[in-house]
Amino acid sequence: MESKLIAITVETMKIALFVSMPMLLAGLLAGLVISIFQATTQINEMTLSFLPKIILTGVVMVFTMPWIMNEMIDFTTRIFKMIPTFSF
Repeated sequence: MESKLIAITVETMKIALFVSMPMLLAGLLAGLVISIFQATTQINEMTLSFLPKIILTGVVMVFTMPWIMNEMIDFTTRIFKMIPTFSF
């Protein structure tokens, strides 16, 4: 029983990382490109770095939402199917 719970916890962490990766990578790449642009032009405006990252992360989230929902539904279905195998 304990090993099943540990396996579910590990799988939950993997799914969370896997699902959040596109948004995190988009924000990381946007931040890198913007910081290189700011360093070369010596423009130090905070909104210049904040706004594009937010917009890009939102766009990536919209485009990856069907895939994210499929992953979450598959994971939830697997968890619900495992419920009868637990014995307390």
